[in-house]
Amino acid sequence: MSFITSEIAGQPQCWSRAVDQAVDLARVLPQSGERVAVVGCGTSRFIAESYAALREQRGHGRTDAFAASAFPEGRTYDTVVALTRSGATSEVLDLLAALPPRTRTVAVTADPGSPVSRFADDLVPLGFAAERAVVQTRFATTTLALLRAGLGEDLGSAIADLRVAITVELPADIVHAGQFTFLGRGWTVGLAHEAALKLREESAAWSESYPAMEYRHGPISVTELGRVVWMIGDLPAGLGDEITAAGGTLVTSNLDPMADLVLTQRLASAIAEVHGLDPDHPRNLTRSVILPQPA
Repeated sequence: MSFITSEIAGQPQCWSRAVDQAVDLARVLPQSGERVAVVGCGTSRFIAESYAALREQRGHGRTDAFAASAFPEGRTYDTVVALTRSGATSEVLDLLAALPPRTRTVAVTADPGSPVSRFADDLVPLGFAAERAVVQTRFATTTLALLRAGLGEDLGSAIADLRVAITVELPADIVHAGQFTFLGRGWTVGLAHEAALKLREESAAWSESYPAMEYRHGPISVTELGRVVWMIGDLPAGLGDEITAAGGTLVTSNLDPMADLVLTQRLASAIAEVHGLDPDHPRNLTRSVILPQPA
């Protein structure tokens, strides 16, 4: 069994621990009414986008998400939350070091002994969700489970849906599709982006992602027989008919969107295995991007 297969399967326990931990971290996580920015790189950036949209949607205050390398110069926030599995990503450390001292910083990481501990005011350690695989799966979803619980959400049904997602059979023949488009709405747009990234990382599959209502504005042109459109969250009225009329295979789910994301993690691994690829060691990737410092 690959590391990533085991790590995908272990997510229910991780989510449950994250929910419990959120209670103890109530004073560390962003407070309602604060102006908050959430930053990360790669997968962590997409989790940041999902949390930012959800926090605003729940009425907790302005929340923006950025790639750590694209934080807007001069913009101020009460709290900046950095998501970094390794705690060593160069862009994240550089940003935290450059923020004004009056900005409170919180780092969520799988390695509390990593360099990020020297740059953040508060640390949220998720060592129980650490991973051996290069590609993120359980750390990302566990982080979002923690943040959702911190917003006061009851994740009991999401965890029940997750147990379904790690055992249910994938849709027949979907692993042989030639192209995948993932769609989301609101806070699930970030999940759609993450799903597409998982397929690119693990299996080098042609995958794209968009806000669902933007799909009509160009991306639908690639939809045809043998290609999949996977909606994470609620499908906009009429869109399903347009997808099937174009010949595409539409995939929807009644699962919690985060559990649906786990299905796409399994899909990425399945496609990699069909093509003889090692999902634990995708080409051109490392566990953390650490850039050389100027001489």
